[in-house]
Amino acid sequence: LPEPDQPLRSRVAAAIVLLYAQPLSRIVRLTLDDVIADSGTVRLRLGDPPSPVPGPVSELLLAWVEQRTNMNTATNRESRWLFPGRRAGQPLHPETLGARIKALGVPTTAGRVGALHQHVLELPAPVVADALGYHHKTTTRAAAHAATDWTRYASSPRARKPSGWTPRTRDS
Repeated sequence: LPEPDQPLRSRVAAAIVLLYAQPLSRIVRLTLDDVIADSGTVRLRLGDPPSPVPGPVSELLLAWVEQRTNMNTATNRESRWLFPGRRAGQPLHPETLGARIKALGVPTTAGRVGALHQHVLELPAPVVADALGYHHKTTTRAAAHAATDWTRYASSPRARKPSGWTPRTRDS
């Protein structure tokens, strides 16, 4: 994705697929209002709260916001779509964007599923669902496929004993 000779639109969309497990149909519906840049941080509104965008990807995303294509025609000058299409008032078609991402060598479906599995391995499924705009059942199913269920999430920090800990006896 850092290859500057590849189209910026494709690289940004691929990064959203790979980082946030978003389907193409959802990516093309993002607007400029979903990109929040303030105080040196960039966030992408996919769920609640908006997700932080890592440094290198945030640079690509902000560059894309400034250089979006399909903006020069009279019908699209005021488009708020993050990925504007050629038709007036319409975003880019998901299949068109998917073909451009695949041209980079990024498998969209496998990338999205892999990213979702990685998220549910690191965080509880309901947290992932809220942050990425997924239904809780979808992320719970993904957690089951990724072989984690987070049933001990709330109690596990208290259940673990610090290294070197020994129980106190009455004599000590």
